[in-house]
Amino acid sequence: MPHLKKSTGLSYRDAGVDIDAGDALVEMIKPFAKKSMRDGVLGGIGGFGALFEVPKRYKEPVLVSGTDGVGTKLKLAFKLNKHDTVGQDLVAMSVNDILAQGAEPLFFLDYFSCGKLNVQTAAAVIKGIAEGCELSGCALIGGETAEMPSMYPDGEYDLAGFAVGVVEKNNIIDGHSTVPGDVLLGLASSGVHSNGYSLVRKIIEVAQPDLNVHLNGKPLRDLLMAPTRIYVKPLLSLMQAIQVKGMAHITGGGIVENIPRALQGHLVAELSKNSWPLPPLFQWLQEHGNVNDSEMYRVFNCGIGMVLIVSKADVDTAVTQLEQAGETVYRLGVVRLRADGEAQTIVK
Repeated sequence: MPHLKKSTGLSYRDAGVDIDAGDALVEMIKPFAKKSMRDGVLGGIGGFGALFEVPKRYKEPVLVSGTDGVGTKLKLAFKLNKHDTVGQDLVAMSVNDILAQGAEPLFFLDYFSCGKLNVQTAAAVIKGIAEGCELSGCALIGGETAEMPSMYPDGEYDLAGFAVGVVEKNNIIDGHSTVPGDVLLGLASSGVHSNGYSLVRKIIEVAQPDLNVHLNGKPLRDLLMAPTRIYVKPLLSLMQAIQVKGMAHITGGGIVENIPRALQGHLVAELSKNSWPLPPLFQWLQEHGNVNDSEMYRVFNCGIGMVLIVSKADVDTAVTQLEQAGETVYRLGVVRLRADGEAQTIVK
């Protein structure tokens, strides 16, 4: 078998993969991950698999899992060279999803892939992931950093996240107890969150705005990159106080396509569009993109990041407790019986 001459010997670095950079990143992110640790974590980062023990207080634990990415919001992060918020986006998209079925998030894993590893950029992203885990009370117990030459344009990367939570079997939220007359409460979003950015970017491309212009006291660029709000802690606390019958995380598909996921087929969520204000950023997007109302509701959260369904008798308790926890709450409308052929979410 022929051998390469010593003078022409190749290394992984010659192929575009820097093992030393990867090792440096692992060391840099260990303190961030450590801050997110919680009861149940067995071992630390660095093993082939991450170990977690289900809390013993659960009598009939059901594991709830979710996975998601950040989508084309990353393209805006590359353009603005702003990487410190997308990590929280990544965590929020998965933990808010599993929360919608009543689950307490336990642990999170991330996948960061790039063409050439920039340690500082990757560390900023993963620090944001760890901060998102802290906000949601789950542990960042593992992940993968993949450096894959020629797979991505220079300076770009992709993210995926994976969350696992737990809920008592008899406390799973699936909408089965929702009845006509129940009330829809909306929790304010922090912005566009992490969906609809293909349309956001198209509006920016067409309108060519100055992204440094101030809107409602903040630069447009900062409003566009605001991280997704994480609702875990206040809603887990609320679920200890009252029965939350249904919950919808407003992500891809906007308001009209997500609320039905929390309803049985014979019910309709009827919302009043005057029950909450359309935030200035969404007004700006609608105006500069000439986007009609129905498309806004189908694409964006329009200022509502999470919708709860509670009984009329529990509304005051829910609003008071959530506002005390720092949430902005709107009474959006009611649940009623559905007519034949009627959409399950109506905004009027």
